[in-house]
Amino acid sequence: MKKEMKVGTLCVHAGEAPDPLYGAHTTPLYQTSTFVFESAEQAAARFGGKEGGYTYIRVAPNTPTHAVFVQKMAALEGGETGQTFSSGMAAIAAIALSQLEKGDHLVSNDVVYSSTYSLFSSILTKFGIEVSFVDTSDLEEVKKNVKKNTKLVFLETPANPTMTICDIAEISKMAREIGALSVVDNTFATPYFQRPLQLGADVVLHSGTKYIGGHADLLGGVVIGRRGFVKSMRSVVNNMGATLGPHEAWLCIRGLKTLHLRMEQHARNAMEVAQFLEAHPKIEWVRYPGLPSHPQHEIAKKQMSGFSGMISFGIKGGIEAGRKLMNRVELCSLAVSLGSVDTLIQHPASMTHASVSREVRMKVGITDDMVRLSVGVEDSEDIIADLDQALNW
Repeated sequence: MKKEMKVGTLCVHAGEAPDPLYGAHTTPLYQTSTFVFESAEQAAARFGGKEGGYTYIRVAPNTPTHAVFVQKMAALEGGETGQTFSSGMAAIAAIALSQLEKGDHLVSNDVVYSSTYSLFSSILTKFGIEVSFVDTSDLEEVKKNVKKNTKLVFLETPANPTMTICDIAEISKMAREIGALSVVDNTFATPYFQRPLQLGADVVLHSGTKYIGGHADLLGGVVIGRRGFVKSMRSVVNNMGATLGPHEAWLCIRGLKTLHLRMEQHARNAMEVAQFLEAHPKIEWVRYPGLPSHPQHEIAKKQMSGFSGMISFGIKGGIEAGRKLMNRVELCSLAVSLGSVDTLIQHPASMTHASVSREVRMKVGITDDMVRLSVGVEDSEDIIADLDQALNW
């Protein structure tokens, strides 16, 4: 087809074709760690980089199953190519280790996933890399903190767990002007609702564990960008060993086939739940990008086509009230992670972000009363009824 396909069609068809050997309709799972060569000369050519093809599962492009996953993600994000990883954190680590060296400066959201924060603040700094955590929702703050040695600007938008939004286009432009890479963690929004590369970012990444897989049954990560960038990661990728398993790659392909359907339902449910919570007398505040009350609602409308399924809210009575709520839910599952078809509820300060000091949490808005909700694809009336009964004390 010459006509550019819509996102839903890309979710189903991009990167895939019938298996040329047996005609299998779905992408085969190449459950192998190594590949046989036709000759010693072919092996030498492949290992020497003179010929494309597969050599060993740890070495990119890994397996044909991985290649299909990459092609599908690249089509959805509007990028040239990509690389898969064993987790989202492995993807972030590979970007940092391949692009930064001693004396370089990294600018990051002040609110990021706790493991991202620990990687940047406790590990990169050991190698002489300077890190600044900035309120990236404030463009003036970003301008104040970029330096001549800034080589990478890392954005997580919407941010985990505060749902803070930053202007991808404007910050990517700032980064480009000083010769720095702009990298966006697009896990919360997915390429269905937000396409950072189209907004000017250089690199986009995902934790495939979340909405990409969609069923809470895998661990994985993926990076999408220009061919030159992905090639520049190759040494770290091949030697770090953070390889996505072929079965996980296959599960991501399967998950992507219904991404558009799931994300529509996630977003529809989340809006209804957010509106219910905002009107509830026991709820102090609600942060959902689709609500007009969200501080960056206008930016969200500008760069997102929908607002995904993540909500954070504060409950009157603080941490004890939050614990009571989470102990009383019946349909919602008390669990970390996000992006599953099931609704998940958790307390960031004592769970996902417990490793971040209380001082830092308070500074960036991860308050003790905060509850994070990953709204699933169940019937919205049932999710709301569960939250309503759990708040009825």
